[in-house]
Amino acid sequence: MQSISVFEIIKVGIGPSSSHTMGPWNAAEMFLEHIKRTHEINQVKEVFVEFFGSLAKTGVGHGTDVAGMMGLSGENFRLIDTSTIDAKVAHIKNTQKIKLAGEYEIPFIYGHHLILNMERALDYHPNGMIFKAVFQNGGEISKDYYSVGGGFVATQEENSIENNCIRTLYPCHQAEDIKKYVDKLNLNRISDLIFLNEESWRTESQTRQKALNIWQQIKECIYKGVNREGVLPGGLNVTRRAADINRKLLGDKIYKNIDQWFQLVVETEASFSTINKWVSCFALAVNEENASFGRIITAPTNGASGVIPAVLMYSQCFTEHNSEEDIVRFLIVAGEIGTLFKKNATISAAMGGCQAEIGVSSAMAAAGLTEIMGGSPKQVLQAAEIAMEHHLGLTCDPIGGLVQIPCIERNSMGAIKAITASNIALESDPDKARVSLDQVIKSMWETAMDMNTKYKETSEGGLAVAVNVAEC
Repeated sequence: MQSISVFEIIKVGIGPSSSHTMGPWNAAEMFLEHIKRTHEINQVKEVFVEFFGSLAKTGVGHGTDVAGMMGLSGENFRLIDTSTIDAKVAHIKNTQKIKLAGEYEIPFIYGHHLILNMERALDYHPNGMIFKAVFQNGGEISKDYYSVGGGFVATQEENSIENNCIRTLYPCHQAEDIKKYVDKLNLNRISDLIFLNEESWRTESQTRQKALNIWQQIKECIYKGVNREGVLPGGLNVTRRAADINRKLLGDKIYKNIDQWFQLVVETEASFSTINKWVSCFALAVNEENASFGRIITAPTNGASGVIPAVLMYSQCFTEHNSEEDIVRFLIVAGEIGTLFKKNATISAAMGGCQAEIGVSSAMAAAGLTEIMGGSPKQVLQAAEIAMEHHLGLTCDPIGGLVQIPCIERNSMGAIKAITASNIALESDPDKARVSLDQVIKSMWETAMDMNTKYKETSEGGLAVAVNVAEC
């Protein structure tokens, strides 16, 4: 089994969905590279993309069609000005043309060249898609891709994770591996082990800087979210709430920039009720940005992108464990726990329901928090286990195919559960625990396999049916 860097699990992304937006966007980029290996872009006469299964059924609400068009246009979701996306998509639809790879304009009719096939699913994975290019000489090539969660893309022959994977010196594919190497190397903290393994990709100083860059992105995303009001796009008319909570908590206090705002949060009353509201506010802010095609940190997915920011912000604002060193160690431990779920279960809601997203992110956050709060390696793993244990069986049933209801509130709940799991673990003797992290990961995977397909990001069950809103 190949190793995965923690920064393949926690990374810069774009809303609203890692599997339904970032994955198809990455797949479109991969298909363009596939074309360029054997042809010139100006030899392409037409290009087609067809989305199947979950990608089709919740495609419009998740921006899958938008991602396909932007990816084929050569746009990079890590760099694009997100405020320009709507105009770029409208231009393609109105002109019925697309500038392939940003280089060569060809006809492109939405509904003909881009199809959401809701009647069929590809066998390999629920999030399947097929790209096809027809050339001026009559030849054609096609390629199937599968969005397997967290923005990762696979084909039946290869997986995008493997392009970024290196075998580390102390490979940790299960929680037991982490315990084994921590003991063998006589380390006091799991993060010390992760620093050693991450040197397979970059130096320790580069790992620290990468984590701090992610923290800066997290702060900026939360700040944007708590300062934006109005209704979220998509047609459900969901009102943004983070700004209102932020305003009520700060009262008449005035700030002009992110640093002033952050300091005011730190100085607010540290009661249980107030802290609880701030944690919810942080999570809501991120996921409201995510629902608006905003720049977020995928951790491990977009639908669950508010949990880790909320818990990390909590630690920075309301605990004494608020140094840059704590930020770095929190993030790399959280990322390492995410790799265990990726390797041994899934981080795709289309495969495992929401337990694979909110559940995993809550486990990651619980582990990261316990690490910086002084927990032992065994307590860190126990915190992750507790958090996931109480998300087992959580379904994914987005109303209208949008990452809004129940997704946004679930991030707040996942963050609170992570903090609770950490508190329980810190006051427990992990040697007396009856359930291990590896066992709960196995149970999560078995639950995923048994879960009815309609509860796996199809909007065909649960709240999506009970509320009875057509896809927006």
